[in-house]
Amino acid sequence: MASALFAAQMHHHTEPVSVSSAGIRAGRGLTPDAVPEEVLDVMDDYGIDLRDHRSRALTVTMLQEADLVIGLGRRHVQEAVLLDSGSWPHAFMLKELVRRGELIGPRPPAEQLESWIAAVHGDRTRDSLAHRSGADEVADPYGKALADYRSTAAELDRLTTELAALLWPTLSGRPAGPS
Repeated sequence: MASALFAAQMHHHTEPVSVSSAGIRAGRGLTPDAVPEEVLDVMDDYGIDLRDHRSRALTVTMLQEADLVIGLGRRHVQEAVLLDSGSWPHAFMLKELVRRGELIGPRPPAEQLESWIAAVHGDRTRDSLAHRSGADEVADPYGKALADYRSTAAELDRLTTELAALLWPTLSGRPAGPS
């Protein structure tokens, strides 16, 4: 849901941005799964069709080619850094990235994305990956009620809207929320 919502934000920007998703469980002896019906229902509310989406496994190549790696939970970032230690400076949990980005402010138009990400990374240490706090994690609704999916989608929509405003503050994205 997060990558689809963020891609929808980026669709409204003039600067070309590629958004892709991969999972830490997909492809590890599992067949690519179709999107759960609950996700399809919720994303329909946002005007996003995920019927053709299939899960795929996160790879070292994906991490090495990414300017920014965003996980929804600590485990996602841990797995990314274990796969490719060089991804650490640009691998964040979504809530963490928005929180830290708000502290340094939106990326100025002349500043390169890489520089802004480095500033957001700042004094982070890998020790933070060992913490057990869930404060920066987005709740995973998988296997729960449709209301949980809607709640998570609303949170992801808010966070991706805030992130888009931090990364590209001079460009206006789509309004947050279901259509």
